[in-house]
Amino acid sequence: MQAKWMKPSNVLLVTLVAGSVALADTDAVAEAPVWDLGDPHLSIIPRTAEEAARIAAVTAIATDFTTPHRFEEKPAGAATVRAMTNADAFSQPSGNITFEDQLDFRVGNGLFRKLWVSSPSSTLASDGLGPLFNARSCQRCHIKDGRGHPPENANDNAISMFLRVSIPAPTDAQITEIQDYIATLPDPNYGSQMQDFAVQGHASEYRLDITYDDELVMLADGTEVSLRHPTYNAADLGYGLLHADAMLSPRVAPQMIGLGLLEAIPTANILANADPDDLNDDGISGRPNVVWSVEFDQPMLGRFGLKAGSPTIMEQSAAAFAGDIGISSPLFPAGAGECTAAQTVCQNAIHGDGDDRGTEIDAEGMDLVTFYSRNLAVPARRDADDPQVLHGKEVFYNSGCTSCHTPSFVTHRLEDQPEQSFQLIWPYTDMLLHDMGEGLADNRPEARATGQEWRTPPLWGIGLTEQVSGHTYFLHDGRARSLLEAVLWHGGEAQVQRDAVTEMTTADRDALIRFLESL
Repeated sequence: MQAKWMKPSNVLLVTLVAGSVALADTDAVAEAPVWDLGDPHLSIIPRTAEEAARIAAVTAIATDFTTPHRFEEKPAGAATVRAMTNADAFSQPSGNITFEDQLDFRVGNGLFRKLWVSSPSSTLASDGLGPLFNARSCQRCHIKDGRGHPPENANDNAISMFLRVSIPAPTDAQITEIQDYIATLPDPNYGSQMQDFAVQGHASEYRLDITYDDELVMLADGTEVSLRHPTYNAADLGYGLLHADAMLSPRVAPQMIGLGLLEAIPTANILANADPDDLNDDGISGRPNVVWSVEFDQPMLGRFGLKAGSPTIMEQSAAAFAGDIGISSPLFPAGAGECTAAQTVCQNAIHGDGDDRGTEIDAEGMDLVTFYSRNLAVPARRDADDPQVLHGKEVFYNSGCTSCHTPSFVTHRLEDQPEQSFQLIWPYTDMLLHDMGEGLADNRPEARATGQEWRTPPLWGIGLTEQVSGHTYFLHDGRARSLLEAVLWHGGEAQVQRDAVTEMTTADRDALIRFLESL
């Protein structure tokens, strides 16, 4: 891919200097990494100096744990909704959405849930599936808009889990506008994602095979915790061998709530937390992922995906339609979806883009799916004032977990997105990349993310995972079967915090887990 530099109007030029953010003009830039990382996808009303001071005060890290922080019980601000007690807890529209916009939300929900069919079909609005795919709808991976899971056993399918794949690229494939970009290429036979389903007359690409080895971890209070180490194998390959240098990365579908609010966090606020050289000497060196946006044809801050490989909800959604379902869109118009040039039968198949839509899902459909995804609401906190929860919050903060899981932000003022505009939110993420150690490494880079780096996942809603998804599997590949196991997998930059948990008293550890479950 040969990237082109285009300087858009009305964006913020950001220079990473000494771990902080400085506003600069092009003449002031020296040798620090520089990208045009504004927020061109948002219609922003600039903040006043008075607002900036108010924001700094309200987002300051808590030091008093006798009562909940002000507004903490509403993690999505005015967009927060009541916490339902059934599996629909993640499927509600933003609490501040208008009655009129609820119709767009529900139509978007219909497209998110729609089962696509293969071409040719008399159902013209729904044909175009595959020919290779991982699921027939968005909802099949993001079950009830929640977290996916690895196969439970040998007879279970991997419908909410798949393998990313890439190979190292030559240096001339670098995107020169992005410093430290790690160039990769799709596997010549299998592309950038492995599809384990195919329409009739086509062979699927593979079958996901997982085996686990157990490791027993002894905590200071005598508690034994078993961690399972996964080994992944792309079995029953349908299109020849994988490249000798193929890098495989397992991915479980993440939960969908709060995406529009994460998209509305000012880029400058996220970059302000970056400390790539650990200049404050706390062992934490968060870095922004910077990716090339297909939507805007420029470098942008990566926000979405397990390695922050996508800059906007629209682009993430369109890429999922192409890779997961084989559905073309205005951003990714190939009718064959993820099929490679080597997969000639797939390339030559009948696709569903030959009618008035132009692509299998058109621009209007993508806008509706994006609106739906942007407005999936975050449920209210539960038991925020419970003494054990407050103690667990104190343990969480004092153990240094907030160094990566930044508690709160205030979103942009937005002209045309009132649901996300100027909201105090509590996602518990810094949206940055962190080295999580060899134990969690997938050894596959993505844009600027190395094979050991992952984006800090937001924690809001994590305590409702079992209620919504019917399981308690966490981390990028679902290997952790509980929140405690997820914590014990932390390494690299989070090794100190992980070790602190192993040395905790039973009361402190139980309180910590109770706090996480309240989010």
